[in-house]
Amino acid sequence: MSNGLLTLFIAVTAAAVLLQAGILFAMFVAVRKTSVKVESLTEEVKTKVLPTAELAHAMMAEMRPKIETLVDNVSVSTTMMRTQLERIDATLTDIVDRTRLQVIRADEFVTNTMDKIEETREAVQRTVVSPVRHLSGLMHGVTVGLETLFSRQRGRAAANLPQDEMFI
Repeated sequence: MSNGLLTLFIAVTAAAVLLQAGILFAMFVAVRKTSVKVESLTEEVKTKVLPTAELAHAMMAEMRPKIETLVDNVSVSTTMMRTQLERIDATLTDIVDRTRLQVIRADEFVTNTMDKIEETREAVQRTVVSPVRHLSGLMHGVTVGLETLFSRQRGRAAANLPQDEMFI
């Protein structure tokens, strides 16, 4: 049994080794096919992509100084614009502050002028218009009194005149 068992184990081991060899051979064939495909893809990349990449690299190398100049110009321009905007802001703030002060001064001036005009109107009312009204009233009274006095005397004279002479 021992010989039969040993032969059996040797046969099973030989079958396992042959199976492993078959698997390794199949893996070798698959890797070989993949290697061929990768080589063809590599060639395609070399023929199609690398020239484009080299062209892009050459264009970038050619455009690099222009781009650097452009970036420098934009940087200088933004710095100048920021400085100018700060100056404009300061100027506008100053103008607004001065305008506000002038408006306040003009408002005070107009208010004071209106107060003076009101005071002058009241003074004219007190010193000129009121005495003139009193004098006008007095003159009116004297006029009415004189008219009344003279109309009585005329009335007596008219009473002596004939009716025809009254209407002239």
